[in-house]
Amino acid sequence: MHESARTENLLGATALAVTDLLTSTSGAAALTVLATSPQLSVTALGRQVGLTQPAAARMVDSLQAADLAERRPGTGREVPVALTPKGEKAAADLLATRTATLSDVLAPLDDRERATLDTLLAKLLTGLYHRVGDANLLCRLCDRPSCTTGAPCPVGKAERDGGA
Repeated sequence: MHESARTENLLGATALAVTDLLTSTSGAAALTVLATSPQLSVTALGRQVGLTQPAAARMVDSLQAADLAERRPGTGREVPVALTPKGEKAAADLLATRTATLSDVLAPLDDRERATLDTLLAKLLTGLYHRVGDANLLCRLCDRPSCTTGAPCPVGKAERDGGA
């Protein structure tokens, strides 16, 4: 056991600062999820962004009113949701802004430090997956193609290796 809570405090302050820089709504998360998983049902989309079905339906209503997403005809009770061209651009812009912000946060680190941080973050995310048990929820704002280039996503690997 560590004698002080310095590391915990530093992690908490860092997490809060990064969260403040990236503050996102469930609508923004929905755009990024739909960009990589088109045609999810309203219910499935809600699960991936941490919303109940009624809250997800209201969120999709808002996205539809802003011409960012649209409901498509489905089978049975499933109503698939897809991004409109305006929604696709908004999702791409969100991910680009997120990447630029996080690049600025990481700028003080050299390549060796970034590699070390990458290893440590992968280990922390694996542990968080085992607590949360939902890769889609953990990765709802991820730029998935960039996360899986060169190495497997640690959250996806944890899910494949045995779940929560």
